[in-house]
This record gives sequence, C-alpha cells and structure tokens, in this order.
Amino acid sequence: MTDDAHRPLLTCAEVEALARDAHAAQTDKAGRPYAEHLRAVADGVRARGGDEAQIAAAWLHDAVEDDALTEDWLRAAALSPRTKAIVLAVTKRPAEPPEDYAARVLATPGALLVKEADLAHNADPARLAVLGEPTRTRLTRKYAKMRALLGLDPGPGLDPRPDRPRG
Repeated sequence: MTDDAHRPLLTCAEVEALARDAHAAQTDKAGRPYAEHLRAVADGVRARGGDEAQIAAAWLHDAVEDDALTEDWLRAAALSPRTKAIVLAVTKRPAEPPEDYAARVLATPGALLVKEADLAHNADPARLAVLGEPTRTRLTRKYAKMRALLGLDPGPGLDPRPDRPRG
C-alpha cells in the first residue's frame, strides 16, 4: 500500500511500534503503561470491524493530544490520508467545547468507530474501579456525555443523562 506520494505506508505493526515508543514514558490515571490503553483501543477497533486505516489511527489516537508526536510529524508521516484525518479528528483541542469535538468526529469518515473504542476502554468499569470516587464519578459523567453527543448508546453502567443526579 502506498500514499499519494507513492512511498510505502507504515504497516500497522510499524505504527504500533512507533506509538508504543512515543508513549513509552506515559502512564494512565491508574499508573498503568499507556500502551495498554492504545492496545485496547486498537483491539476494540478491530473487534468492531475497523479497517487498517482505523486501526493505525487507534494506535495514534492520543499521540498529538498528549504531545507524544507533533502534528507536523503526523502530517509528514507515511500514513494514509484517512488515518491522518481520523487522528486529527479525535485529537481534542485546548478549551474546545465537547459539542465541537463531537461534531468533528462525526464529520470525519471512520473517526466515530475509533472514538467509540476509546470511550469503551476509558469507561471500562474495571479500569475505573481503581480510581478514587470523585475521579470515577467525573469521568463516568464525561464519557456518558460524549457518548450521547456522538449518538452512541450510553454503554455498560453509564447514565445516558450525565447531568441527572444519581440516586
């Protein structure tokens, strides 16, 4: 497979290695290696029927947002235009309203599947269980709100109305 410049595109294995290296020093909120989250999102995309461009984007979905790789690197990388577009679509921008973010994801072909897999892993009850109650509650509401904005079902254990008081 080649891109518009006729240079070979990075394989999914090469993208995985790049992402693992770029995030090597990073951990998630529970202190686990960040690459575990990337693997789970890539696996979630694959399980949902995603294609190679989406799987590559899953490996890179947080790279620009977390400053693990630059946007300039992404634009110049030997990746398909679709992979690049998906990564940029799921990259949150500083002070961006969630509604604008969701609209960009929905407007970018292939991005919703990547974001759905990301939210599914982020909201995994086992993953959230190791966090303190205030953080767990805040994140659960945040993920439920984003799922609603994206038109996704609320997911296991998530209230589709995140602003509703919990009883």
